[in-house]
Amino acid sequence: MKTIVVFALTLIFTQAVYSQKNIDPKDIREKMQWFADAKLGIFIHAGIYAVNGIDESWSFHNKKIGYADYMKQLSGFTLKKYDPAYWADLIRESGARYSVITTKHHDGVAMYDTHMGDLSIVKKSPARRDMIKPFFEELRKRNIKCGAYYSLIDWSDNNYPGFLKDSARYVVSKDYDRWNRFRKFFQGQISEINTLFKPDLWWFDGDWEHSGEEWEAQKVRSIILSGNPQAIINGRLQGWGDYETPEQNFPVSRPNFSWWELCMTSNDNWGFHHDNNWKTPYEVITIFVDVVSNGGNLLLDIGPREDGTIPEEQIHILKELGAWNRKHEESIFSTVGGLPQGHFYGPSTLSKDSTTLYLFLHGRQEGPVMIKGLKNKIEEVTVLGNGTKLQPKVVGKISWSPIPGLVYIDVPASAADKYVTVLKIKLDRPLSLYRGQGGLQ
Repeated sequence: MKTIVVFALTLIFTQAVYSQKNIDPKDIREKMQWFADAKLGIFIHAGIYAVNGIDESWSFHNKKIGYADYMKQLSGFTLKKYDPAYWADLIRESGARYSVITTKHHDGVAMYDTHMGDLSIVKKSPARRDMIKPFFEELRKRNIKCGAYYSLIDWSDNNYPGFLKDSARYVVSKDYDRWNRFRKFFQGQISEINTLFKPDLWWFDGDWEHSGEEWEAQKVRSIILSGNPQAIINGRLQGWGDYETPEQNFPVSRPNFSWWELCMTSNDNWGFHHDNNWKTPYEVITIFVDVVSNGGNLLLDIGPREDGTIPEEQIHILKELGAWNRKHEESIFSTVGGLPQGHFYGPSTLSKDSTTLYLFLHGRQEGPVMIKGLKNKIEEVTVLGNGTKLQPKVVGKISWSPIPGLVYIDVPASAADKYVTVLKIKLDRPLSLYRGQGGLQ
């Protein structure tokens, strides 16, 4: 079966990569299991950029606003309505199994009480509080894994060579003393985050500006794992992470990664912004099932306001996503990627033992759907969430040929979900597919 072959090749590739770095692939597979089962995470971009509703960090980098004016937003960051328990409740209601929050973006503003400098919302804003600790505490009460976003870039640090002041620009190879001062700073922040909050997941950003050697990526990984051996790390650490993170753009074909995650905004921006191009619940759910069908996770982003409240549109998306997830939970969580392309024209997943196939029908789809190349006998077809039983029909099966016929399943309009309908197909044995080209075989 192609699904097994693809998985095996991916596993071989993964083992080869880890063996080159003296990392035991068995240990990685074991600690990555919760991530593989989780399927859904909620990304939170919280920062001073929410005061004016402008691009996080990039607004001054791209000269949409001056650096000094950007940093004036510190005085308007209040968190006066911040309710981490409500945030955690909403995340749990969405069905998400983990959440990732910004601890520091490229602007250098720490969202906790860093001891590596004064630039934090605790010391420099009227909020006067750490966002991270109470949020992680509430997540853990609900058995939700905690992720820390951290930007390796710091455009506010005078020792960083990409700082916007011309006097601060330098070539790392020509001023290693200065670069080492910055490395001591950012690695110190990683150490204190690791000690203070013990993230289950690290979500790095900005690694593209320097090499793994310059970041000392292997050392960074060691710092994290020495404090928490079970922590997992995203792929933005110059090759020293555990999984890949495509951003915004959905892969057309199934990625050749053991683990991957699509990070995506709920409108067109990461942080709170004057942007009303909201994705609809239908769009989010269809993107989500496509991701899971291809063996990945979705990390869906929300951007709270400066006072700690979450935009109503994002609340609506999470609640609708959660209602759909509760109805169709077994087809999503703890499943594996489904049929290879060509067997069914839509997303699909499989139970881990490959004896149950789930088909996702976008929109209020009704009428016949088709499966090609299914060697198995179907024991039962039901509409997940309402229990309606459907009768499959096999067309074109020749008695003396091993080539399977086409399976048609007629879906009545009365059984359709308002967003995505899920068919649960019980098979007589683990999934077996015909991958030939037809003819007398």
